[in-house]
Amino acid sequence: MTATTDILQDFRSTLRGLDASAVDTLDDSRLGRALYSSDASIYRVVPTAVAHPRSTDELCALVTAACHVGLPLTTRGAGTTCAGNAVGTGLIIDTSKHLDRILSLDPESATAVVEPGVVQNCLQQAGAPHHLRFGPDPSTSTRCTIGGMIGNNACGPRALGYGRTGDNIVDLDLLTADGRITSLRPGDLTPAFAQRLADLADANLGTIRTEFATFSRQVSGYSMEWLLPERGRNLPSFIAGSEATLGIVTRATVRLVREAPYGVTVALGYPSMPEAADAVTALLPFSPVACEGFGRRIVDVVARAGRPVPDLPRGDGWMFVELRGDDEAEVASRAKDMVSASGCLDGWVVCDPGQASALWKIRADGAGLAGVSLDKPAWAGWEDSAVPAADLGAYLRDFESLLEDHGLHGLPYGHFGEGCLHCRIDFPLDQPDGPQRYRSFITEAAHLVAQHGGSVSGEHGDGRARSALLETMYSREAVDLFGKVKAILDPDNMFNPGILVNPAPLEASIRTHESALSAITISHPDFAREVHRCTGVGKCIAHTASGGLMCPSYQASGLEVDSTRGRASVLKEMVNGTLIGGWDSPEVERALDLCMACKGCARDCPTGIDMASYRSTVLNEKYRHRLRPRSHVTMGLLPLWERLINHIPGAPALANTVLSVPVFARLARWTAGIDQRRPIPRFQASARLASGNATSAQRIVADQETPASSATETPSSASPSLTRHKPDKGDVVIWVDSFSDMLEGSDLSAVVAVLADAGYHPRVLSDNVCCGLSWITTGQLNGARRRLRAGVAVLAPLADANVPVVGLEPSCTTVWRDDALRLLPDDPRVGRVARNMCTVAELLEAANWTPPSLAGHTVVAQPHCHHASILGFGPDKRLLEAAGARVTVVGGCCGYAGNFGVENGHYDFSVKVAQHDLLPAIDEAGEQAIILADGFSCRRQISDLAGRRALTLSELFASHLPARTPR
Repeated sequence: MTATTDILQDFRSTLRGLDASAVDTLDDSRLGRALYSSDASIYRVVPTAVAHPRSTDELCALVTAACHVGLPLTTRGAGTTCAGNAVGTGLIIDTSKHLDRILSLDPESATAVVEPGVVQNCLQQAGAPHHLRFGPDPSTSTRCTIGGMIGNNACGPRALGYGRTGDNIVDLDLLTADGRITSLRPGDLTPAFAQRLADLADANLGTIRTEFATFSRQVSGYSMEWLLPERGRNLPSFIAGSEATLGIVTRATVRLVREAPYGVTVALGYPSMPEAADAVTALLPFSPVACEGFGRRIVDVVARAGRPVPDLPRGDGWMFVELRGDDEAEVASRAKDMVSASGCLDGWVVCDPGQASALWKIRADGAGLAGVSLDKPAWAGWEDSAVPAADLGAYLRDFESLLEDHGLHGLPYGHFGEGCLHCRIDFPLDQPDGPQRYRSFITEAAHLVAQHGGSVSGEHGDGRARSALLETMYSREAVDLFGKVKAILDPDNMFNPGILVNPAPLEASIRTHESALSAITISHPDFAREVHRCTGVGKCIAHTASGGLMCPSYQASGLEVDSTRGRASVLKEMVNGTLIGGWDSPEVERALDLCMACKGCARDCPTGIDMASYRSTVLNEKYRHRLRPRSHVTMGLLPLWERLINHIPGAPALANTVLSVPVFARLARWTAGIDQRRPIPRFQASARLASGNATSAQRIVADQETPASSATETPSSASPSLTRHKPDKGDVVIWVDSFSDMLEGSDLSAVVAVLADAGYHPRVLSDNVCCGLSWITTGQLNGARRRLRAGVAVLAPLADANVPVVGLEPSCTTVWRDDALRLLPDDPRVGRVARNMCTVAELLEAANWTPPSLAGHTVVAQPHCHHASILGFGPDKRLLEAAGARVTVVGGCCGYAGNFGVENGHYDFSVKVAQHDLLPAIDEAGEQAIILADGFSCRRQISDLAGRRALTLSELFASHLPARTPR
């Protein structure tokens, strides 16, 4: 029996004697430990166990038992810290799941009492009706917790105007190592340890007064200044930034601020980013609420990512400044005076909220993309250093030189108003000498920031990344004070050991380095590199009322294992190989089981995670040379079975008749691995072959040389009156995928009619082209590649002839625009096919088509996840709005997700996902609303669960074409 097993057994036994219910909150499984082995930093530390206390009493019992048996404690909120503050070898206590109540909010005193797991945005929403907000606003505000913000003394852009977290604490309750909760209030030295802390401060007044609080973003180490008599012995604020090394905050009263009603954005351009930084001190007298700086490289990153970049003031370095006030004229005057005093090349005062939002989005998008936009992955570690604002320009120049000296690259940006600089750097962490090179740079960077009178951490805490560097910025006497504080409150070093006091080596436990020589890294280096793209920043666990696509399974379950980050954590542990076995491990199976391959993460994850593709790879490797589940053979090869049925005259109708008999339907569902509650789709004879104008790709290409060919005449299904006098836009090919071809519900005739109305000559592709989607989703990648190669041979000549190809089913169209590029990376034809493949809406919008009137209609649109995430639903929405419809676009996933929603074991969860966004949207819109869904899966889910028939975009427009006046 190992020592870890012994201590865990002792811990359970002790805990059971204190609070038997608290034992139920523990998870020491490999899966649970894998989920908490990393945070948003570069570190990997596997815990002994994880606990999710449901009450303060359970939390006290957990701490008491752990301290009794010597099990170290690490408290975790959302785990978004990038310094390694939320990983540890002992017990991880997650406060975010249950200890998340806003206990009270008093508009009169502008305060709120919260538990540590309250998400910052939830507090903002509670304060909004009273025109109050919590001042600090980290970029992770949709998931970071108030307890975590207290731990790190979090700031964000608007800390310039509203202060740090520590500046906004009124009082708090602290759970210490003896299992007791002590209420801390400014000036109250009643608790014994409070008096001892005051005595320690009084014995070291000179050191504290000269080395601490020298500028606003000095948050490294303990905030000793709050213990000074002139600071009112403010113990609650002192606890901020202690990184849960002294105890656990169980309750906090925080100060809220009233945001002045009038605001403007001032955009200032300078020749370079350092020159922008030089100008900061000229701006501060104008009382900005926020002052953010960045350079040309950030703008270029946003542009390369295909995101909108509005016009900017002239220059290559910029500062965006927010001014607020109670008088609109005064704010405008102050903004104008600021521009005059700024020394900028070009300056704008932006009063329009939409224009201001577009400008600030550059900064937000650039920050999100900075870590994934270099040639090599960029990492946290030297993430948020800060210097006095007056020294920022000089520090930035020296920092850029230091990067160059070490052969490293980064994209700096930051909170220039307070001298805080963010930069993710392409450290070679996976190389044999990676940790040593990392330590070398970080150590030199710490000396550099100290030379400029700065702090190694400006808002994220020191953690494992920077605690060992405190001696570079503080005297020996100051560092010794940290040890003495720790000895007063945590003499046995139980809380977050290795942080701040007796720090762990900053180059130890780097996760990519630990996995560099693992079996999977060696055999599948691309896969290993991809899963390590996840930095743990946690956008996938954001608390939103109505979700974007990422991550629908997490939105439904609320479990970390069902988030994109959770799955990536498990896959990273699988790559490492020491905690989780291999491709077929039960932990990996559980993590991926409820992944619907929606590709929402491919769009929304700031680090570019594509869990759908990782899932396909895992399934491919897991079942290599092994017997597959029934559903992989039935639904995974569905196009083959469909085509087999279609080759037998009358077979589709016969199949429908047989499957209409309940006993045969139940047998068919059992055989296919389909949940008995799911209706089986009906088959149809080939829609493309029955269309009347199906033509081979070879014939279409040949006809480009003879445009008068009768084969390009408008099909009979399009009314001549609707296409008369239309400008001739030439041929367009409609690719009918396997699902649209042979399952009832195809909108082929509607697509033909709409394209003809736009002036095209629609031609239906008669060739049997399959994208291999069902092979991809079931992880049969060799089969998918065979079908893609065959499809490329048909579609590439059309691309070369500049004949656009329109896809009907969004998920199949997406394969050509996304998966095919990854699965056939060496075939140059695939890129041409991808660029030539489009949706109906994309083609119509490009043709400047005027849609028929939908005035007076309400449309509830459920974009297929792949449509929204990869193709983009913008053209569809713009066409609907141009037609005069009132449009509601459902933000989340329908939950059907191809074979996912019909497989045994997934039905209930599929319904739960639909209940998050889709079904409420349909109910709210009412019976008269038109339900729109281009995805076959989405239409099936709407039919199965809501009893409504959803139209495709083409069906909706085609049904209104006869009402138009012929031109």
